[in-house]
Amino acid sequence: MKQRVRLGMVVWVAGLLACTAVSPITSTVQASDPRITFELTDEPGAWFRNAAGPVAGFRSLAVATPGTEVVFTGKSNTVHTRTSLIFPTGAINMPFDTAPRKGSDQVVLHTPGLYVFTCKIHPYMFGAVIVDNPSTTGLDLGENISLVNGITVPTSSDLATRLLRTFFIATHPANWIDYTSPGPWHITYPSVDVRITGGAVANLDAVLSARYGNDLDKAPLTNPATAAVGEVWVDTQFEKTAGKSKPGTATAINGQTWQARRKVALPQINMNNPHNMWTDKNQNLIYQTQWFDSKLAVFNRVTGQFLNNISVGESPAHVMTRTDTDQLHVTLNGSPNNDSVVELAPMANGVQRRINIGRGTPHAHWMSHDGKLMVTPNALSADSTQFNFASNSIDAILPAGAIPIATGMTPDSKKSYVASLLDSTITVIDTQAKVVVKTINLLENYDPISGAITGPVGALPIQTPVSPDGKNMVTANTLTGTITVVNPVTDTVVAMLPCDPGCHGVQYGAKQGGGYYAYVSSKFSNSLIVVDPDPNNDGNPADAVIVGRILLTAATGTASDDTVTGNRGMGGQGLLTIPVVYNGWVQNLPQTWKDLLTPAQRNPIQ
Repeated sequence: MKQRVRLGMVVWVAGLLACTAVSPITSTVQASDPRITFELTDEPGAWFRNAAGPVAGFRSLAVATPGTEVVFTGKSNTVHTRTSLIFPTGAINMPFDTAPRKGSDQVVLHTPGLYVFTCKIHPYMFGAVIVDNPSTTGLDLGENISLVNGITVPTSSDLATRLLRTFFIATHPANWIDYTSPGPWHITYPSVDVRITGGAVANLDAVLSARYGNDLDKAPLTNPATAAVGEVWVDTQFEKTAGKSKPGTATAINGQTWQARRKVALPQINMNNPHNMWTDKNQNLIYQTQWFDSKLAVFNRVTGQFLNNISVGESPAHVMTRTDTDQLHVTLNGSPNNDSVVELAPMANGVQRRINIGRGTPHAHWMSHDGKLMVTPNALSADSTQFNFASNSIDAILPAGAIPIATGMTPDSKKSYVASLLDSTITVIDTQAKVVVKTINLLENYDPISGAITGPVGALPIQTPVSPDGKNMVTANTLTGTITVVNPVTDTVVAMLPCDPGCHGVQYGAKQGGGYYAYVSSKFSNSLIVVDPDPNNDGNPADAVIVGRILLTAATGTASDDTVTGNRGMGGQGLLTIPVVYNGWVQNLPQTWKDLLTPAQRNPIQ
């Protein structure tokens, strides 16, 4: 009887969708196997892939009745958590969370409503289940939803629908904004009736389109009026190529022509989801992490020639060098062990040791200008480690918000910043006193119920470096698609600029003639945004402005070691500027690079 009820519900939903322009729902509950199975994969968009097939065209969506078991299996090269990001408030068996692993897990969903699962290591991986009571009208989203960080809001709220919009963009590559296609940016939502707060029934497509618009105009592609020094490397992590089964390329943008000079896919090692990069002091090598794997790749920056593929540990996320020794330090985002930072010899010539930071799963660390300190954001323990290389010991482990994901540091290394994804906060730390001095709330000017915005806002912040001269800090905010600018003197948010969906990476590079550009990448877009954080050269970051938008697809004459076949220029995440001009690194540049910089750029805080 229970199986017949479930199948009847699926038929009812399919009939509902058949009346729309959206593909009908594929049955996610079979009579022989009344379960939903999500396969966790390395494939862009289908990170939580419904094994039964797409639902209304979405590969990471499923519909079920109360009592359905959801099974998570592993088809990925690395570990993941299975974490309930969103669930009906008070739902049985919620919140659900697992340690990082490759095996299978399962949970039974009883309470009607919306469930969204994620991986806390790779937090843009999403899978959603709508548990529906077939006796009610519309698919049940629930009265209220709770987030894993403790926030509870009505399903009719702006925060709830904004998160739904993000799910439908992130998991459907056809919804990513493509600057090479003609016409406006169109987003496809399922045109289904859903039951929300107070039992109200609304059409999901109509609500999302009305609140956030559709067929949106794309910002024009423009080159900055002033050239950059050197080049900008972007990890176009979702780009697919013919010679690989795994996604991802590294794309080099010429800072004088603003076109792609080279794409590196490394098909000989099946490079898997390249996430973040750094270089040696001579600017000759690219050290490339593979976030959905366990390897650090090394290739020649000029020629793209493959040099090495080093086993370091699960989900290597970020890599930086020490300014005094040129040793590499790689964070193992998938390792729950205390020794989750790997130290390698200069030129990546072998693993030397694993550093005990007192916590596991660090993501985007930052190194001090003098090579003495390292600050890590520890994703699963909601804190940050300050490690001292001079004493070879931990200075402090200080609290941060939910899923600390990225750090920055002032050029004198006296302050560090920790961006916490799910809390939408930036923790300010005095590295000398080893204490938290402030928490910047990026949602201070946002009403999660009405959606009213009264000032600069940033939801789900990611990379947040401080400028080489210490005058501004630019943060990429993925949920709101905004760029926020902080004054590091007052530690206040002073400006907000528009970004693309999945706003993710930030890195500073030198501008010809003086000053700096901040480059911003986005996961669900194939453009690179160029920000001038101080266009008037008066030290006021409130004047920050977007001065360019650069296409990340191959151009005529772009060199490549493989043929791009899909998601062209998409997946912008890690960034690297050549030459590296942060204080401490810039002083170690070869003279040929120094000659291209102004005296102020060569010594940014002197």
